[in-house]
Amino acid sequence: MRKIINLNKRISASLVLLVFVLNVNGQQADTTREEKFSLHAQTTVIDQYKPAFKSHYSGKNSLVSKEENEMSVTSTIFAGAKLWKGASLFINPEIGGGSGLSGSRGVAASTNGETYRIGNPGPQFELARLFFRQIFSLNDKTDYQDADFNELAGNIPAKYLSLIIGKICISDYFDNNKYDHDPRTQFMSWGLMDNGAWDFPANTKGYTPSIVVEYITPGYELRYGFSLMPREANGMIMNWNINKAGSNSLEYTQNYILAGENGTFRLFSFFTRANMGNYEESLADNHSSPDILVTRKQGRTKYGFAVNAEQSLNNNMGVFFRAGWNDGNNESWVFTEIDRSVSFGISINGNGWKRPDDVFGLGYVISGISIPHRQYLKSGGYGFILGDGNLTYSSEQLAELYYSLKLTKSIYVSGAYQFILNPGYNNDRGPVNVFSIRVHTII
Repeated sequence: MRKIINLNKRISASLVLLVFVLNVNGQQADTTREEKFSLHAQTTVIDQYKPAFKSHYSGKNSLVSKEENEMSVTSTIFAGAKLWKGASLFINPEIGGGSGLSGSRGVAASTNGETYRIGNPGPQFELARLFFRQIFSLNDKTDYQDADFNELAGNIPAKYLSLIIGKICISDYFDNNKYDHDPRTQFMSWGLMDNGAWDFPANTKGYTPSIVVEYITPGYELRYGFSLMPREANGMIMNWNINKAGSNSLEYTQNYILAGENGTFRLFSFFTRANMGNYEESLADNHSSPDILVTRKQGRTKYGFAVNAEQSLNNNMGVFFRAGWNDGNNESWVFTEIDRSVSFGISINGNGWKRPDDVFGLGYVISGISIPHRQYLKSGGYGFILGDGNLTYSSEQLAELYYSLKLTKSIYVSGAYQFILNPGYNNDRGPVNVFSIRVHTII
């Protein structure tokens, strides 16, 4: 079976590379005009290796303690069309395959953000995004928007209301950060690419039907989103009964200038209802080991708050910070098993060594869980990504450094190293070293 999976990975990678070669010489969008149509694509291949590490015991959701090597591949087409004034439609078919280390299990701030859901490792097609956007101008001033993924080149209002309806990735609109939000080009760890304590709504692949309303001005921004939740934890089938399930996201963004440099500060909150189990109830029902599944009930809630900041220090360097918390009473449902998170780091471009499109990044994230969540894992319970069969609790800590090298106009190659203490919050396992090579192509 493993040979078949590895063959599928190679086939997927070869097909993606072929598509890239056929299209890399195609014409680029003219960013000096108003686009009526746009077509872009990306391919990202990540290969990760970890040596064997010390482990006193393991469970079914543990990071495997032996030597391990895994590869992931994603390839996405970004197509868009202008419909009428302020209105556009976008569609993103995507092929993904491969796996994170140990099936992305055993580390809360898992190491490969391109495989941030546990699914079939064979190549699979997904209609990642299909959404409509309408912009309502609130003044006469405009700014020019360059062509990009799901963005048509042209003038847009400096102040506007926006309505997005369709299937999207909700983190495209919330918890953004200039220096640490894209695992295809920046930090790869789940705990760095997003706020780990936000159990953000999505299916297994990271997408969900949503409505997002934005109020955008040059100085500040306000966003609200409502998204469907999956019927099962980390599932593909969404729950359309919005009276009992759904997730609300609310974010305020303040742009500012500090000592002549640009900065941004974000305040975020979420409130989610889903068919979640309860940690304390599962412990009370314990006979041999607790089972969160038997305590699931429709309408259970999870809520949380976060702050997110980015600050440019000069033309070459910027820093970032995130902190998040959720109540941690009911089970983690979608993203990962983190109830408290603090992350920070620095990003430096290559201007200083005459490589302006190269980037060096260094980040650190510390993750924790609520007391009922700890007791559940200590008693032998399993979440959808964690569970060693026992637990000697310590906060999980992950440090990541990467260097992204621009080879050509369309090809970027990165090397990365991650050091993990207490994987899965377990002081009886690790430390873990992870080495990564990433190839990212765009057209």
